[in-house]
Amino acid sequence: MSELHVAVVGGGLAGLAAGVACADAGARVTLLEARPRLGGATWSTQHQGLAIDNGQHVFLRCCTAYLGFLERIGAGDRVWLQSRLAIPVIAPGGRTAWLRRHRLPAPLHLAPSLARFAHVSWAERLRIAAAAQRLAKLDLADPALDQRSFGSWLEQERQSARSIDRFWDLVTRPTLNAGAGDASLALAAMVFQTGLLREANAADVGWARVPLERVHAEPAARALSKLGVEVRMRARVRGIDLEAGGVAGIRLEAGRIPADAVILATPHAEAAGLLPGETGVDTRALAALPSSPIVNLHVVWDRRVLPHAFAAAVDSPLQWIFDRTEASGLASGQYLAVSLSAADAYVGVSAESLRRRFEPEFRRLFPAARAARLEKLFVTSEPAATFRQAPATHRLRAPTQTRVAGLYLAGAWTDTGWPATMEGAVRSGLAAARAALAGAGRTQGLPQVAA
Repeated sequence: MSELHVAVVGGGLAGLAAGVACADAGARVTLLEARPRLGGATWSTQHQGLAIDNGQHVFLRCCTAYLGFLERIGAGDRVWLQSRLAIPVIAPGGRTAWLRRHRLPAPLHLAPSLARFAHVSWAERLRIAAAAQRLAKLDLADPALDQRSFGSWLEQERQSARSIDRFWDLVTRPTLNAGAGDASLALAAMVFQTGLLREANAADVGWARVPLERVHAEPAARALSKLGVEVRMRARVRGIDLEAGGVAGIRLEAGRIPADAVILATPHAEAAGLLPGETGVDTRALAALPSSPIVNLHVVWDRRVLPHAFAAAVDSPLQWIFDRTEASGLASGQYLAVSLSAADAYVGVSAESLRRRFEPEFRRLFPAARAARLEKLFVTSEPAATFRQAPATHRLRAPTQTRVAGLYLAGAWTDTGWPATMEGAVRSGLAAARAALAGAGRTQGLPQVAA
């Protein structure tokens, strides 16, 4: 069998997963990344003596493709994964309620902590439990689910505004980068069913122990090198060449690379500009797929103010807060990373304005912060962190396979069935690799894509 040459365009998680999977199956792979680094939307840098990530990225135990990818590139020991779900949910004044899983089968594993979830009333807790039971029974294959918002469904289920804000949005905002009122019911139902309602251990939370470049970019680069993959940085693709109805190669700013198959694993707006008209993909719709921003606050205190590894906040614009002191290399004090999802109101706002907005919130939320000194606050912003996971966006997500032989799509924005997460990105890369290999007649070593 002749050698199969696969060109992977994009060095984010989707492209890295696709490149490793194709090379594992014996293909010759060239991976092209326009930026000077790998990792895509997950990257690290040095700032004022601290090793920081562009934002706090988390995963759950149900993210099996992502965890498998980490093991494959030798980075499985660079993340933490809770042995048992335990999330402190903190209200102003330090009042804390816990969401924990207990030794009961799903979905009863959450019942004891929900019964004690004092941030909502007893009546609200009972209505939350009843709505969760009905949410578990929704048919994810029903296209009508994507035509309405999760918020409208929750209102139909007699969920109060307080229940939505203090319970449902604790999950919806970080996973869908949208509040319940703006999120697709289809995607929200998928998140709750997969993460919280089917398997007792599915929602155990994981996060990086070290800067993300040491979790993704560095180990992936080593794995690709060992596989003989050619990785080209600062290699911007200008077009995809076709011949006789199939892929012939890709055009760069300088030169051309022949290829038997191309996996396009760029952000969706960039992909829309590169896809030939023959693909059958509605590039106008793809380009119109809106984005949703995430703004991250990086906050250094002169002492420990957060008593947990991480926490969620209610009744506060602070959403999820992570202690990144050890990973950052900070010698004294505490460095907290705050992820603000669906952050349209904060994009472009100066660090000083955000400090005036959020410093009092820290002091209101954490008693230990009242006597502490805020030494630094700086901001990283991802204006197009994810596609906007709103109602009626499913039809805008492109499939892996195009109508052009040898041309495949990958990225968390493709139709993976998952929201725009690290898991969705890796799944998309594996699906594209499998399709590219199968399309070339390869039957051995095909990557497995979990259901």
